[in-house]
Amino acid sequence: MTTLSCDCGFKVEEENRYEVEAKMWHHAIHDHADMLKSMTVEQLTQWLMGKDKQLGDSSAIHQEVVFAASPNRIYEALTDAAQFSKVSGGAPTEITPEAGGSFSCFGGMIVGKNIELEPNKRIVQAWRVANWEEGVYSLVKFELEGQGAETRLIFSHTGFPEGQEAHLAPGWHTNYWEPLKKYLA
Repeated sequence: MTTLSCDCGFKVEEENRYEVEAKMWHHAIHDHADMLKSMTVEQLTQWLMGKDKQLGDSSAIHQEVVFAASPNRIYEALTDAAQFSKVSGGAPTEITPEAGGSFSCFGGMIVGKNIELEPNKRIVQAWRVANWEEGVYSLVKFELEGQGAETRLIFSHTGFPEGQEAHLAPGWHTNYWEPLKKYLA
């Protein structure tokens, strides 16, 4: 039995792997066309890798992004509620910027707790999508490495529910990296 699922709740489960993939593509094209159109080749590659991992590999997302800004500016944009709200287009955001502090972004769609905050270097969070099963958290880690006038953000996301990677991987680009680049410009 092969299963693929979408973060929106759509799920396909069939014996034939190709039928499952065809149904998932049909769903993605018809129900998420705007998201697919806005994705770069790199993001689509990440999304496809996520789909493949759903079909057998372990679930982990690793992304690296270079920003034309200092580690401090990126750290502050990710840990300050007012700044992150601007990054996310004005969506309601609450962040308690201390280890053990809670956060809620995108109007409560993403919630969690800050596990470790090392200013200008590292953010580690217990992170969840609000519609995941109660008590289910994943782990996200943002590592910031200054490189002259730029910063390399090394990101990892592990421990999320099976079948979520296909939506989560491109979502980091669409909802975090691209808006953050615009905000920092």
